[in-house]
Amino acid sequence: MELSSILKPEAVKVFGTLSSKKRLFQDLAEIAASVYGLNASDAVDALQERESLGPTGVGHGVALPHARLEGLDTVVGVFLRLEKPLDFDSVDRQPVDLVFALFAPKDSGVHHLKALALVSRTLRDATICGKLRANSDPAALHAVLTEAPASQAA
Repeated sequence: MELSSILKPEAVKVFGTLSSKKRLFQDLAEIAASVYGLNASDAVDALQERESLGPTGVGHGVALPHARLEGLDTVVGVFLRLEKPLDFDSVDRQPVDLVFALFAPKDSGVHHLKALALVSRTLRDATICGKLRANSDPAALHAVLTEAPASQAA
């Protein structure tokens, strides 16, 4: 599995300021709806439901919100770089500026976990995160993300 199979270039965005985690989830869902045809309302509900189990802010300014949805055939992703970090109740209490949301089929099982592990490994790399934070061009951000796994292969 590679990030390029999960993340379409048009699902990578840069946002200035978001007022809340709820607003972030709405924006992620709207992008997923426009790029992948998901139901935005169902996507917001699923993200909020998953977040209620425990925060998906994994630390170092990174959040990996994820949800399972009916009607999806494959795992898809949305990436946002926030110019103004957002309080996210992360494990390290640091605000979040890199958000990679995953949406998986309701019965995806191991594929969802593999995708989550891949995204997590990629965004644990300080060099990759540095490149993402230094860039405001969505095409460049997509390139950094989708080229990352190849450079980590070993």
